[in-house]
Amino acid sequence: MAVTTNRTARLTFVTAGGNTFSLTVPQPRQDIQLTEAMSVMNALIAGGIFLTTNGALTGVKDIKVIETTSNDLYDPPQV
Repeated sequence: MAVTTNRTARLTFVTAGGNTFSLTVPQPRQDIQLTEAMSVMNALIAGGIFLTTNGALTGVKDIKVIETTSNDLYDPPQV
C-alpha cells in the first residue's frame, strides 16, 4: 500500500486536416517551462517529423502537464 504520483506532459497539435494529434511524454522535468515545450513542438512541426492520417502537424493546440496521484488501499496477500 502506497501513494504514488505519476507525471506526464500531453502535447496536442493541429493537423492539416483540422484534427488534433497528441503526444504523451512520461516524467517531464519538474521545472519545464512553456517556452521550452513550445520550442520542441514548433521544431517537430517544422521538421515534419510526424505524418498523421489527417496530414502533417501544422500548429500547437494545447500543452498540459498532468499529475495523477494513486492511493493503493489494498494489496492481495502474496502466496
